[in-house]
Amino acid sequence: MPVLIPIAVLILVAVSVGSWLQFTERQAIDTVHTVGSDAADRVDVQATVQHVDAAARELVLRVRVVPRGAFGEQEGAAPVADLSLQTSAATLGDLEFTAHERLVTTDVQVAIAGGSVSDYPFDTYETDIGFWAALGGKEVPVRVMFSSNDTLFSISATPTPSGQGAEVGLGLSRSGSLLVFAVFMMVVMWALAASVLMGAWYLTTRGEGLVWPALAWMAATLFALAAFRNTAPGQPPIGCVIDWFAFLWAETVIALCLIAVVVTSVHTALRRDRARHA
Repeated sequence: MPVLIPIAVLILVAVSVGSWLQFTERQAIDTVHTVGSDAADRVDVQATVQHVDAAARELVLRVRVVPRGAFGEQEGAAPVADLSLQTSAATLGDLEFTAHERLVTTDVQVAIAGGSVSDYPFDTYETDIGFWAALGGKEVPVRVMFSSNDTLFSISATPTPSGQGAEVGLGLSRSGSLLVFAVFMMVVMWALAASVLMGAWYLTTRGEGLVWPALAWMAATLFALAAFRNTAPGQPPIGCVIDWFAFLWAETVIALCLIAVVVTSVHTALRRDRARHA
């Protein structure tokens, strides 16, 4: 019981913290940021981040346009005149819709700036999205409802005044769950390297000779660590923080320990063979 009670308390605390982190991230994903005009006759733009590609320095934004009031027909399914939707400079391309034709959801790419993927998992970025609408060649009010579906990034939105248009400044950083998992991976990598180092110290100081199970364990750890590193969420490229803080050094320690054990064990085995035949 003196052992089980602390373990039970530790599990309870871990589950509670995990539940709180999951709840806060779910709340962030469900949050919709609204900016722009509240006029009855306006163009609504539902903009949702589908995926952030930090390596390509862009995000995929799913855009659904709904004309309201006198600007739409068929309950907002089509515009009453040709609708042109201009976007901010970071967005790659404007949108054009034909009068009386059904509006379709469109995916557009938005460039992101600042930060570097080599800072993973502590990298941060910024960009802005904005929309200005012209119906039949005349500028009309716009309202933007912004949200995000990418669970690997936490996105903050700051409204920016832009006349009849609607613009939002975005700040992007890795989500809390990804950050926790990446730090956990680095701790595990160093723990495995330390385990192999202690095993190597024992084998080389005790003169155990060629202990094949121990050598197999060390070699398996060397290759398993590379596979473990590749499970990092977001598939970061080689050379990021997680590599320079843990992975590359852990691999180096394990490889050197394996070589040292093999050399020492072979030397011990040869010395025993010479002593046996003397």
